[in-house]
Amino acid sequence: MKKLIKLEINGENFDLAIDPTAYLIDVIRETVGLCGTKKGCGIGDCGACTVLINGRPALSCLTLAVACTGKTITTIEGLSKGTELHPVQRAFIDKGAVQCGFCTPGMVLSSKALLDENPHPGRDEIKTALAGNLCRCTGYAKIVEAVEHAGQLLSGEVNHD
Repeated sequence: MKKLIKLEINGENFDLAIDPTAYLIDVIRETVGLCGTKKGCGIGDCGACTVLINGRPALSCLTLAVACTGKTITTIEGLSKGTELHPVQRAFIDKGAVQCGFCTPGMVLSSKALLDENPHPGRDEIKTALAGNLCRCTGYAKIVEAVEHAGQLLSGEVNHD
């Protein structure tokens, strides 16, 4: 039996009839049609499915969609304003922190949440904030540089490269 819920995703309201056991990742990708959130391990280990719920990183593969009623959900598609990239997205490009791109949406959203709380995190704070996001391509050095650069972009200390 389907359950009627309302979700706010990227500032848009959705009235949905879903299975009450549906995970947020599946509702975002299959029902709403936003495919930027990646479906990786399905058990909360990789972080590819990270979204922001009320501004905090959350694993959408472990979160029931019905639990998100009344909350604000942000996916990677919700960061940019039209063709204008969010500074965190821009920093990942500027610093070459994107390889295959599979982990990138989760990394970017976790980075944004960190920078919203602490605009000038140290390297150890960045590593801690990104610990739940796995990357098999980059070795993380460029990702950490990108987060540092994003903090500088957000504070107006530098322009993008």
